[in-house]
Amino acid sequence: MKKKAIISVSSKQSDNDEVIEVVTPGDFYKKNDSYYAIYNETKLSGMEGTTTTLKIKNDKFSLIRMGSTNANMDFNKDKKSRTMYKTPYGAVEMKIKTNEIDIDVNENGGKVVINYSMSLAGQIAQDTQLKVNIKTQEGQKTEDRE
Repeated sequence: MKKKAIISVSSKQSDNDEVIEVVTPGDFYKKNDSYYAIYNETKLSGMEGTTTTLKIKNDKFSLIRMGSTNANMDFNKDKKSRTMYKTPYGAVEMKIKTNEIDIDVNENGGKVVINYSMSLAGQIAQDTQLKVNIKTQEGQKTEDRE
């Protein structure tokens, strides 16, 4: 059953004190052995026309963007992944090494904290912390609110 949720995603690079945070309404549900949080990006994020899906398992987290920006970023502890980050301005290769991942999610929402190194197009890797917080609006199905 889909639930309405408030989804907060924040990112902070280790060499910069600035935290980039998006707080947005979305949907949250469980399917098979994974939880999903889905929201639409806004003009403010610079990715208007993109839908972001967060797929959360016990030890794996995926951030999937489809629309004006396309990417599939996978985070697995002590593993490396590679993806193409496609924007309206072109595509760039992105490499990710997950250093730490802490997932605490259940049917009512929860949080994910990931520490990872990311490099774009062969640049020097940046250590980054990604925090996701999902708060469901208890007992309200998507169908009830439409």
